Order: sequence, then C-alpha cells, then structure tokens
Amino acid sequence: MAVTPDFDLLSPSGLELLDQLRGQEIGPELALSLAADLRGQFPADLVAAALTQQALRMAGRAKFSLADSMFFTRAGLQQASSELTAQHAARRFAGLGLVADLCCGIGGNLAALAGAARHVVAVDADLRVLTFARRNAHVYGVARHVTPVCADARDLVFAGRARVRAAASTGRVAAAFIDPARRVGDHRLRAGRSMPPLDWCLSLAAQVPAVCIKAAPGLAHDLVPAGWETEFVATGRDLKEALLWSPAMASTSRRATILPAGESLTAEPGPEVPVAGPGEYLLDPSPAVTRAGLVEDLARRLGAWKIDPMIAFLAADRALSTPFARTMRVIESMPWHERQVARRLRELGIGAADLRRRGLAGDVQQIRRRLGLRGEGSATIVMTRQDGRPWGLICAPVPPGGQHGT
Repeated sequence: MAVTPDFDLLSPSGLELLDQLRGQEIGPELALSLAADLRGQFPADLVAAALTQQALRMAGRAKFSLADSMFFTRAGLQQASSELTAQHAARRFAGLGLVADLCCGIGGNLAALAGAARHVVAVDADLRVLTFARRNAHVYGVARHVTPVCADARDLVFAGRARVRAAASTGRVAAAFIDPARRVGDHRLRAGRSMPPLDWCLSLAAQVPAVCIKAAPGLAHDLVPAGWETEFVATGRDLKEALLWSPAMASTSRRATILPAGESLTAEPGPEVPVAGPGEYLLDPSPAVTRAGLVEDLARRLGAWKIDPMIAFLAADRALSTPFARTMRVIESMPWHERQVARRLRELGIGAADLRRRGLAGDVQQIRRRLGLRGEGSATIVMTRQDGRPWGLICAPVPPGGQHGT
C-alpha cells in the first residue's frame, strides 16, 4: 500500500513540521504564507497535510483537552465522542478485563476505555485511522493497554472460547463498545443507517453479553429491543449522543444524563402529572430529557405541572434549580395573537429576543421580523400551546443564585 501524506506526518520530518505548527491559530491568510515558507524546508504534499492536520487540531480543541498533540481525520473528528462523553461511557467498563472497541475510528472513546478497563483491542478496517487511534492513545498515556487490530468488525468472532484475532494473549473479550460509522468517506449515511447496521450491532450481545452501542440521538425508540437501556447524553443544553446498553449492562430502560456533573434522570412511576395554566416560572427540559421521554418523570420529581398534555414545557410557582431543565421567570402569559404580542413587547421595550417555538407552526425568522422588536431590553419569547390553545409567554432567565434547590 502506498504511503499517504497523512502517514508521512508520523515520520520524523512530519512530526518536526507539526511541532512548528503546534498551538498556532492558522487562518486562511496565514496558511497561505506558511505554506509558501515551509515548502522550502519540506515536500509540498507534507506541508499541505500538516496544515490540514493543524486545522483539525484547532477544531478538535472543542472536544479534546490534548487536541494539539492528537491526530485526526475530518470524518473521524466529526463522529468522535468528546473526551467528556467518552469518559462518562467508560465508567461502566471500569475494572473489566479485555474490552473490544469496535469501529474505533481516531480513538475518541479508546483512551477513556483503556483508562477504565485492563486492556482494549482497538478494531477498525481503515489502517490510517487505526494508526491515528494508536497514536492518540499514546498521547493520553494508555497505549500500553491497547492492541490495534486492522479488520472489519464483522469478521471478528467472539462466541464460545474464541478470542479476538491477533490479540489472543490478552484473554477473552469481556465487553464490547461499538461506534458504527454514520459516514462513508465524505458522505453521511441516511438517517438511521450505519455501518455495520444497527441490527448487527445489537446481535453482538448474543456473543458478548456486555455491549454498549453509540448511536445518533435521533434514534427511534422502537429500534431498541426490550431489556436494553437507552441513555441520552447531553453536555449542558446540547444533546450529544445516545448510548444503548445491553441487558447485562442496563439498569433501567431510559435515562437522561447531563454532563459535566453526570447527573441522571430515570423513569419514576407515579401519579399522572396535572395540566394547568402557566405559573410564575416556566421550565424548558433538556433535550436529553425530552428524547428519553422523561418529561413527566421530571415534573413529578420537581412538583411541577404541564401546561399542555402534548408539549414538553413545565410550570411552577417557584424558581426551581435542576440540571435537567432551564428555568425562566414568566413576565407575560397570554393567548398567542401576533399583533397583541408585538404590542406588549414594544410596551416592555424588548428589542432582542430568543424565539422558541414548540407546538405551533410558523417560520421563526419571519415571525421575528413581523414582531418589529425595538428597545433596550431582552427576553425569551415562547410560542407554544396551553391545553390545546395557541399560547405565548414572554420570559426572563433566572440566574443560578435565584433558584431554589429541589
């Protein structure tokens, strides 16, 4: 196989070049001038690969604390779990013997798994990304706990006494983590599609009981078999991924987890949550909570109520502090009539607003223009339904110090 410029980056010359670029903020203009200067010292294709790698490292800082020393591919960085989410998933593998990281990519989860389990077999069919994954494990100081295997995950056999090919000396596989590709080259697969397919990933549990599958957070609930746990993971307000835990690793059916604190919400059976008009405060649940179908469970935990049977907003008469929802103080609550809402916004001097639409149709940008916002104040405008009727709320954020513990 021909050596590509990406592999050349791991050569002494490539590493020297990357060291010169390390930590730099390289925009388009600087990239052009650097390329011209560096081509006098290094081959042109190596310079181009290094500048691309530095751009990926700059982007990777949003996910990895050691990004400036790591190696990425564009697709690999896009799909990789962040350091934070990877460490969260790895906690359930703590103390296990041999773990198979299937479709490991550039190793977004590999370092965390290798830090939790005693040994990890890193498997990927792409030698380039596997090489980068091994290098990234070295950056995190766990390379001695990793055995790389270049193979299609579907060709490996785990059943019975069989052991992972090329890693027999490390023992029998105790668990498997798989992040199936949702891109082929530069092309994203259609929603719900992956390689290997989800059905194949789920079937791993017949060979290795302890399995975790990373999936897109939009995964349909009915695709997950009974007995599996579906965990929706958010960082702050951003929903990042879904983790499917096999029955051997599951502890509930649905879970919403909010990082970095790592607090989880699970189903809490109880009385039906009442539906009533908005209170003094409105709670907007985390996307992890709504995707997990745990809005009513959150309401029971907080002593809140719903403002509509079908809408994921909760109401309360006191400011509640919870990692699972954003709390806002209700300034105005009224039936949604655009002209009346616009007039009230002008009276309040609201010139900047975050519009949130849930349960009502309409183009948010066009509505914003028609509202004609003017003034020095700011607010959140909520377009929703209240017990089936179009409803609008003008809200202000509640600072953390102004919320009461639950």
